[in-house]
Amino acid sequence: MSNPVTQDQAEEAVRTLLRWAGEDPAREGLVDTPRRVAKAYGDWFSGYRDDPREYLARTFEEVEGYDELIVLRDIEFESHCEHHMAPIIGKAHVGYLPAGKVVGISKLARVVEAYARRFQVQEKMTSQIANCIQDVLQPRGVGVVVVGAHECMTTRGIHKRGVSMITSKMLGSFREDARTRAEFLRFIDVGPGR
Repeated sequence: MSNPVTQDQAEEAVRTLLRWAGEDPAREGLVDTPRRVAKAYGDWFSGYRDDPREYLARTFEEVEGYDELIVLRDIEFESHCEHHMAPIIGKAHVGYLPAGKVVGISKLARVVEAYARRFQVQEKMTSQIANCIQDVLQPRGVGVVVVGAHECMTTRGIHKRGVSMITSKMLGSFREDARTRAEFLRFIDVGPGR
């Protein structure tokens, strides 16, 4: 899908916001700001150009029958709250029980990145990651835990720092089998002081 908004229109929108805030967009320090902001948005929201499912298309079946838990933890991400356009900074932990095939671990990180680089709410992002892995890889189960700090809460409104939000999505054996879920949660060791 092509973008119906031009670069010039995006930059003019930034100038409008600068004027609204009480600034002069023609001031020396702000002259290049609209271009920089538009470029930053192109980076921050590049996930709209990606299809996360494509990252999981190439799998490996020569794994000597490996069928135990695979966990990739501490996948750092940067996202933006869809309500205030403020940053969400955090880590995602992803695990799955393969059913005959595995995927390169960097591909799991790319799935997280593709969904994070969109306007988000953390609950939705957590579900999107888990559902994508489940739909494409068809494993026996998937677990995703996301821990995020929301700047919409720390830099405005209630102004509470040091608060993190934890969301999880468990599918298949991660939902149905308490032992699998417990092993996954032990592997990722989410908690204070980690």
